[in-house]
Amino acid sequence: MSDYIIRATAANNQIRAFAATTKDLVEEARAIHNTSPVATAALGRLLTAGSMMGSMMKNDSDVLTLQIEGDGPIGGLTVTADAKANVKGYVKNPEVIIPANKDGKLDVAAALGIGVLSVIKDIGLKEPYLGQTILITSEIAEDLTYYYATSEQVPSSVALGVLMSKENTVLQAGGFIIQLLPDAEEEIIDKLEKKINEIKSVTSMLERGMTPEMILEEILGEFDLKILSKIPTQFHCNCTQHRVSKAIVSIGKKELQEIIDEGKPIEVNCHFCGKNYLFGVDVLKDMLEYATN
Repeated sequence: MSDYIIRATAANNQIRAFAATTKDLVEEARAIHNTSPVATAALGRLLTAGSMMGSMMKNDSDVLTLQIEGDGPIGGLTVTADAKANVKGYVKNPEVIIPANKDGKLDVAAALGIGVLSVIKDIGLKEPYLGQTILITSEIAEDLTYYYATSEQVPSSVALGVLMSKENTVLQAGGFIIQLLPDAEEEIIDKLEKKINEIKSVTSMLERGMTPEMILEEILGEFDLKILSKIPTQFHCNCTQHRVSKAIVSIGKKELQEIIDEGKPIEVNCHFCGKNYLFGVDVLKDMLEYATN
């Protein structure tokens, strides 16, 4: 299992924790979208968060969508995940190049700019749950920490990181989400905060050869850490010819008729995985007939 997530509890169920290594799936996303280093870092962080947050959902049919819209040159990010930690995502402007920040690191915050984080959970109810918060730092991890505190009232620490090589390939990617449950004692909270403040970056831990288990052990070892499960995570797009045809039909009969009248086949591209689907005029006519009946 190359990329995976560890689920754990600590402090007699007062803390729940997730840690992930996501190097392969972030590299796959980079290769699919041909992203620049800063776009890879931004998308990789959100994909890593999506994989862990997806794994928190209860039912196989549940779907999580994370969207960031900002006024920076990257435009925005969209990531979707399911409860099995299958994750996919794309960047509005994958080729964005901007100078490094003052620390000499990829400037994700400048690429995203000022904007909004949306968390959409489709868990089979009439309307999906939607939580929105402003971007606090536009570094993604802190923005998700703020989202959890304000929208879900769950005190959390989110850390995400992507380390790129000079050849623009992914060397390391991963992260953790540590959350305090409602009955957490003050002493536990203070101790945990102190411990988290001592932690260096996630990528430096991964670069030292630390696994998700070891990362959680480092942070929560003194809190009686209990590992619950190990979940594989991967970049996986569930687009199919059938799903794309449904999307075409949804544009409306009038619009579909206009496309048919032009007498040319159409090609539809999947934003998430880059796959192209070709629909000939006869197929489009069949789709219109099906929609009409």
